[in-house]
Amino acid sequence: MIRSSNAHMHVAALSHPGMSGKNNEDRFAVSSFTLSADDPRPALFAVVADGIGGHRAGEVAAELAVNYISQGVGDSNGKKPLKTLENAIHDASQAIAAHSASKTEQEGMGATCACAWIVDHSLYISHVGDSRIYLVRGMQIRRLTVDHTWVQEAIEKGIISPEQARDHPNVHVIRRYLGSVHLPDVDFRMYLEDGEDEEEALGNQGYEMEPGDVLLLCSDGLTDLVWDDEILQIMRSKSSVRAAAEALVDTANQRGGHDNITVVLIAVPRSSKPNKKKGILDWLFGEE
Repeated sequence: MIRSSNAHMHVAALSHPGMSGKNNEDRFAVSSFTLSADDPRPALFAVVADGIGGHRAGEVAAELAVNYISQGVGDSNGKKPLKTLENAIHDASQAIAAHSASKTEQEGMGATCACAWIVDHSLYISHVGDSRIYLVRGMQIRRLTVDHTWVQEAIEKGIISPEQARDHPNVHVIRRYLGSVHLPDVDFRMYLEDGEDEEEALGNQGYEMEPGDVLLLCSDGLTDLVWDDEILQIMRSKSSVRAAAEALVDTANQRGGHDNITVVLIAVPRSSKPNKKKGILDWLFGEE
C-alpha cells in the first residue's frame, strides 16, 4: 500500500495514563493509505495495544506490538487483509517473546491488541486479549469483539453473570496475549447481531460501513469503568469525534482512572446537510 497524509474518515485518538500514577503502557497508531498506483481506493488502519508486565516492560511490549503490526499492514498490498493481520500479529508476538527472553527485567511481558482495517468502506477486524472494538450506528452500540479473559469464559459457561464479572477478582486474568510462548490464536469474529454463531461472526468480515457509523477501539481502562450504554450516551452527546474521545477519557478518570485509558474513534462522514439537533452532528452519529 502507499501511505497517504489524508484519511478518508474522521479520526480522533487519545491516550491517558489514568489517575493512579502508573506509567502509560497503552500504545496506539492510525495510518492512512491508498492501495496502489493502479488501485486508488483509500484504506485506514488503526491498532490499540495494552502492555502487560512490570518495570516498564508493558510499555515496551505495547510499542513493539503497535510497530510490528502497523508495519506488517503497511507493507502489504491490501489484497488479503485477514491473512495479513494474522501474520503481522504473529510477527509482533514473536518479537515481544524474543525481547522478553533476552532481558531479565522484561521477562514475561506481553500485550493485547485490537485492530481495525477499513478498505474504502469495508471493515476487517482482529484482536487478542481484552482491548475492544465497538460499532455505533444511530441509537445503537454493538460490541464487535469478545474478551479473551477468565471472566468472559465464566460468563459463557454460566458460572457468573455479566454483573458479577464487573467486580470479580479475576476480571483482569487474560487468556490470550501477544508475547506468549505459543503464537496466540488471532480472533477474527465480528459479532453484529445477537445470537450469531462463530461461523456467522467470521462471515461478517468485510462488513460495509455506512455514512454516520462510528468505530471505537479502546483499552480496558475505559471499559472497566464506563459501561457500553454510557459509552453510547457520551458519544452521542458530543459534537465531534475529538470531543467524544476527550469525554470518554474524562469519564473514566472521574471514576478513579485506575488504569491507562486509550480510545481511537473513526467516523464515516455523512453527506453535507444542516444539523437538526444542535450539538449533535448528523454526519457523525447517524441521525436522520
